[in-house]
Amino acid sequence: MSARLEIRALSVVQGGATLVDDVSLSVAGGELFGLIGPNGAGKSSLLRAVAQLLPHRGEARVDGQSLAALTPARRATRLAYLAQGDHAAWPLTVRDFVALGRLPHRPRWPRLSRHHDEAGAAAVAAAIAHMGLGPLQQRRLGQLSGGERARARLARALAVDAPLLLADEPVASLDPYHQLSVMELLRAECDLGRSIVLVLHDLTLASRFCDRVLLMQHGGAVACGEPRKVLTPANLQRVYQVQAMHGEHEQQPYVLPWRCRPVGESTVSADQDSSARLQQTTESEHSA
Repeated sequence: MSARLEIRALSVVQGGATLVDDVSLSVAGGELFGLIGPNGAGKSSLLRAVAQLLPHRGEARVDGQSLAALTPARRATRLAYLAQGDHAAWPLTVRDFVALGRLPHRPRWPRLSRHHDEAGAAAVAAAIAHMGLGPLQQRRLGQLSGGERARARLARALAVDAPLLLADEPVASLDPYHQLSVMELLRAECDLGRSIVLVLHDLTLASRFCDRVLLMQHGGAVACGEPRKVLTPANLQRVYQVQAMHGEHEQQPYVLPWRCRPVGESTVSADQDSSARLQQTTESEHSA
């Protein structure tokens, strides 16, 4: 299971406002690709346009096939889309809700239904197990906490078993344990060949788990590449208006936003000096 995503000159304009401005990128099979940037940067709009949920210019292709040209049924087997913050109170058990992810695979012919049921049941069971929802699978969604519902929604997306997953802030509303658990799961899915594009606000999670990231601002691309090459002090100061600490723990990188850029301070060189002093001070405190 592997898919290559290509986005070419994609733009989204609504009500005269440009939400996404001429973005092009490619995501390789088995790659975990992060969309990062401040609120209003266009990350979610880009993801929704790729999923063909927003009118747009440009195109998105999976393995050379235009997603816009595919029938909705065919498209639903090629990509799974996890929306941000679905608060619908579905009157379903967790297991039945996750099983909705198998609808795109429902066969036309009754004689194929047995194989479909067996494969679907296995996919649903695997998704529930991966998300640690086994003890909750007979509960109704309305009885779950916000974090538990978020895990159920991700399980439903995984049950589709599509080669491409688009996930909009999949770790929002989760506690630190489940944030790491979900990111480790997504990393493992990519290692098995699935391609995943996700929106993230946690820069350390993006730096640690993503193969590459696209940093966005005002609908456009600022930088794209490996996290350590994109999440530089200069880029963080320019886009997020923050100073951050950069380091490694157990040979894994982290980026920790530490303070807002002082009002009126505009030069990158001054910010770099301040960021370096901040990191040196922190390292001295740790060594002490």
